[in-house]
Amino acid sequence: MPDALFPDATFPALDAGLLDIPSQHRLTVAQPSQHPPRILMLYGSLRQRSFSRLLTFEAARLLEAMGAEVRIFHPSGLPLPDDAPDTHPKVQELRSLAAWSEGMVWCSPERHGAMTGIMKAQIDWIPLSTGSVRPTQGKTLALMQVCGGSQSFNAVNQMRVLGRWMRMLTIPNQSSVAKAFSEFGEDDRMKPSPFYDRVVDVMEELFKFTLLTRDLGPYLVDRYSERKESAEELSRRVNLPAAAG
Repeated sequence: MPDALFPDATFPALDAGLLDIPSQHRLTVAQPSQHPPRILMLYGSLRQRSFSRLLTFEAARLLEAMGAEVRIFHPSGLPLPDDAPDTHPKVQELRSLAAWSEGMVWCSPERHGAMTGIMKAQIDWIPLSTGSVRPTQGKTLALMQVCGGSQSFNAVNQMRVLGRWMRMLTIPNQSSVAKAFSEFGEDDRMKPSPFYDRVVDVMEELFKFTLLTRDLGPYLVDRYSERKESAEELSRRVNLPAAAG
């Protein structure tokens, strides 16, 4: 074993009892889940002929062909965030699907150099936490966008930031379809092209990452700082009656 860079192995700022040294053993699942990967797909346009919806349908077909169970949330009727109670039926539908899923695909048009408000509203209605459960933590995420003109990556880059904020495992690959109006035929199916090939790449990668991580999500995103905070909260709660007495 090589000499340590820092022979002084003391950590004055560390609560050593809460340090969880990563282990290869804990990254091995004795009985991996056998059910089809559960993928939720969101798209960001309500136009009658929405190319983000058509691209989502193409991706969904690919995922189903690979063996995934796919659900698509249709955002029509979803209220603006904070403009309705979270008991609204469309909000409940979205949250139920988010809890059900093991991975997601987000697909937005780029509008004014950003994702659409419709896309952002769906993400905003998914809570960061529900009680002690984080609905998106440790789940996989693939990102796609459609462009009306030349290829851009503004929307997928924005959504990648949101995926990190939602504690999702966002896959490295992504899809951006330029001049989307020319990439779909009259039958609403995507034409053969390098853009289509990239969609296949992204769905293959999402499927593999979901199989690899779905049984390990909670462990992969478990954090020392939160274990420390939880321990401190527990200590305060336990010690409060004694102090009061």
